[in-house]
Amino acid sequence: MVTKPVLVTGATGYVGGRLIPLMLESGYRVRALARSLAKLRSRPWSGHPRMELIQGDVLDLDSLKKAASGCGAAFYLVHSVVARKRHVAEADRPKDHLAALNMATASTKAGLERIIYLSRLDDSHSTALSKQLQSRNEVGKILQSGAVPCTILRTAMILGSGSASFEILRYLVERLPVMITPGWVFTPCQPIAIRNVLNYLLGCLERPETSGQIYDIGGPEVLNYRQIMDIYAEAAGLAKRWVIPVPFFTPSLSAYWIHLVTPVPSSIAAPLAVELSTPVVCSENRIRSIIPQELLSCRQSIQLALERLSQDRTDTCWMDAGALLPPEWAYCGDATYAGGTVMQCGFRVGLKASIEQVWAPISRLGGKNGWYYATFLWRVRGLIDRLSGGVGLRRGRRSASRLYTGDALDFWRVLEIDAPRQLTLLAEMKTPGEAILEIRLTPQPNGLTQIQLLSRFMPRGLMGILYWYLLYPFHEMIFSGMLRAIARAVGQPIISGPERFTRRIS
Repeated sequence: MVTKPVLVTGATGYVGGRLIPLMLESGYRVRALARSLAKLRSRPWSGHPRMELIQGDVLDLDSLKKAASGCGAAFYLVHSVVARKRHVAEADRPKDHLAALNMATASTKAGLERIIYLSRLDDSHSTALSKQLQSRNEVGKILQSGAVPCTILRTAMILGSGSASFEILRYLVERLPVMITPGWVFTPCQPIAIRNVLNYLLGCLERPETSGQIYDIGGPEVLNYRQIMDIYAEAAGLAKRWVIPVPFFTPSLSAYWIHLVTPVPSSIAAPLAVELSTPVVCSENRIRSIIPQELLSCRQSIQLALERLSQDRTDTCWMDAGALLPPEWAYCGDATYAGGTVMQCGFRVGLKASIEQVWAPISRLGGKNGWYYATFLWRVRGLIDRLSGGVGLRRGRRSASRLYTGDALDFWRVLEIDAPRQLTLLAEMKTPGEAILEIRLTPQPNGLTQIQLLSRFMPRGLMGILYWYLLYPFHEMIFSGMLRAIARAVGQPIISGPERFTRRIS
């Protein structure tokens, strides 16, 4: 067993966020690396006595050397799954290679015992191997070319509450009783439960004989995607879905179809759609005898994921990954210095209620609870964003009851949360500028609480300015209506307002 701290890159991602608590439970000292300390600190395990948080970036060699120094081993759980325009993974390929080279260099400098890298299964004989899979293979080769041994685990579709693959499956089956699908529905696949993936990762850390090896990991069954859809429908208590495959569905059409029906945006759906046409079946099963465990069937994995969803226990989600980069103008306080004029619209109201009472409905904003007022307008804005390639409202939120810094919240991202006083959201919908929505609660004398809703917008060019002026009347209506609706949700009377506290545009 490694006695020195273990470095985990990609600590706030889907796999990393689940691996860390498992490691802590097993007695390991963990050093988590992420670009945002605020995002790390918001995780439930961040305050564990054997936990160390460090800010850094795998693209920054100096910060990676600092993070690896003094560690005994490292998990490399970083990869890009974003397509830009028509070039799937090409834009991020040089970055992936540089990050892997930095990891190999930093590991050598720190004298690590080993690196463990989670990659993807592929059909090595396929001539149509996706660029995404090629890139992951190349990352593995770069990591293994260094002086530190690198263990590579190659996995197929990961089934677990919150995984991108599971969310695509869930939304397609639940929303479409009849599906016109691409030919990839008959592509063979060997899905594996996230629980089994985590056990394999931890097992590789504990068994020296796995050092420098490459293993395929998969579940106990080889199925095609049509069969997986049927299993999901049965597990979810749905009627059998009619699946009609057609030959003219290109990967681009598949990605757009996934984008429209599921919460997974086209930037992630595009590389996944390409991968779906590639068989992903284990070519060997050596790891099963080295790290024995009960492999969950596809049905068991789906049932467990559905159970966790129903209990609001989705620990991590595909939406967790990604940088949390606050725009400079949001904090500098000087709009001119930030590069332009920050436009604002703010309303406030005073309630006869405690700050804790008021915070309760605010902490439940978004997702299935909605935004309390003008639901139709929020949906229209989400639909427009979705049709234009944005994330839309369907992304929802990971948990209906818990909110952390970095969480996705419909087409927003939680930039800052200071319960029960402040919630700051950064817009991720497509707009000609950058937008922030701030909700601030302030205790007042005589048991009152003031709620402030403030929208700030940094326009980008003339289109940004026109966009702001066009939507300003809707902001006024929605903000004042939201404040009244929040007061009704609290169940306490309004003492003052709603009133504007920013200058009205003319």
